[in-house]
Amino acid sequence: MITRSALLVLLTGLVLTSCGHSLPDFPDFDSSAWRHDPYGCQNKRQALLPVLEKHRDELFGARISAIDDLLGHPDEEELSEQSEKVYLYYVTEGPQCVTGHPRANGPRLILRFGATGALTESLFPVVTAR
Repeated sequence: MITRSALLVLLTGLVLTSCGHSLPDFPDFDSSAWRHDPYGCQNKRQALLPVLEKHRDELFGARISAIDDLLGHPDEEELSEQSEKVYLYYVTEGPQCVTGHPRANGPRLILRFGATGALTESLFPVVTAR
């Protein structure tokens, strides 16, 4: 017979693991190139952005760990009072590329995660060719 506390632990585990989903493979997206262009300083991310945007619907609801695996650690991260996280990835070279990486207003991919750790919003920048 299952005790109440064991049942509670089991249900809590089910709820926590059911929040969000893993991501399928995106064979047309070079995840390694994205991750190896921190702060967008090598301008590799700009070319990858349209491919990532093509998969926008598949990103929705993904777990933070799945996004970390795909895009690497964000260039900047924010936490709100409601336990929501915001990941920011710069996509072009800019003022953020100097020593100390000051915050910049350049084109950024912004990903918002809800309190459960699932992606709730993705804001893709409009980037014009230079």
